[in-house]
Amino acid sequence: MKKFFAVLSLIIVSAFSGNAQKKQTKVVKPPYQTVVIENSPALQTLLKKAVGDTLNSYATKGVKVDEVAATLVDLRNPDNLTWANYRGDAKIYPASVVKMFYLVAVQQWLQDGKLTDSPELRRTMRDMIVDSSNDATQSIVDILSGVGSGRELPEKELKVWGYKRNVVNRYFESLEYQNINVCQKTFCEDAYGIERQFRGQDGINRNKLNTNATAQLLTEIVLGKAVTADRAKQMLELMSRNWQGTSTDNDDQAHGFTGIALNDFGVKDAKLWSKAGWTSSTRHDAAYVELPDGGKFVLVIFTENHSAERNLIPSIARIVLQELVKIK
Repeated sequence: MKKFFAVLSLIIVSAFSGNAQKKQTKVVKPPYQTVVIENSPALQTLLKKAVGDTLNSYATKGVKVDEVAATLVDLRNPDNLTWANYRGDAKIYPASVVKMFYLVAVQQWLQDGKLTDSPELRRTMRDMIVDSSNDATQSIVDILSGVGSGRELPEKELKVWGYKRNVVNRYFESLEYQNINVCQKTFCEDAYGIERQFRGQDGINRNKLNTNATAQLLTEIVLGKAVTADRAKQMLELMSRNWQGTSTDNDDQAHGFTGIALNDFGVKDAKLWSKAGWTSSTRHDAAYVELPDGGKFVLVIFTENHSAERNLIPSIARIVLQELVKIK
């Protein structure tokens, strides 16, 4: 009889566990609508000049036209958003910029009651965005998907595991985000076990983002459209950067990317919010800037194969700063 009740208890626990996991990985389209952004010929001319002039100045260093991608969004009139892009649909390994997508997902899970808020969860989110901690990001991905790292799995089990891990992709697909892949952890060194297995041969299933999708998400956060206005505000607080002054860290998110252009441009009262990403081969920044004259824009720049070129991103940003005031 004891054995019977023990088996029955196990069945009940398993059932509840299975239901919890299904709830964790089920995606219901969020109630908010993604922002509508119209193409702007004037912005397109501006961005083409900014990227073109920068590529010309870096030609002797071997920077090629297909190693840079950028998207610019003008937010001066939130009721009439306009944008332009240079290779904005190109799928590129995003490095730590992907953490912004995971941050939005956590806030959506909290809003939906899939997660319980706690000081530890807040600490993990903060470290993922403020310090760009890969360890914190790995924990967040586990929390979002309900599955963690471990040994390699047989094909059938891997399929079940992979479905759960792809929950963030399904969330953004429900919002009609295209040409992105946001399902992998970020690492200081490399992935092992099932993480390497899930990444696929030659990294075929690596994270991929494009500058258009990244700029759209950042725009939705800025405008309070991502999840809720209050949650968007919380996300922006984590991305706030004090760009003034200097830093000895070339990869400091406040001073090593778009912040360089603000410093060079001498706009003391400008404000910066951003999420940067860098590896041995990539250097990216997703930035939102507010200028004292009322200028507001999102600028996302991805660069490949020239991560040591610290001024490549600021060079594009400087020209945008100079030229945007000319567009009414």
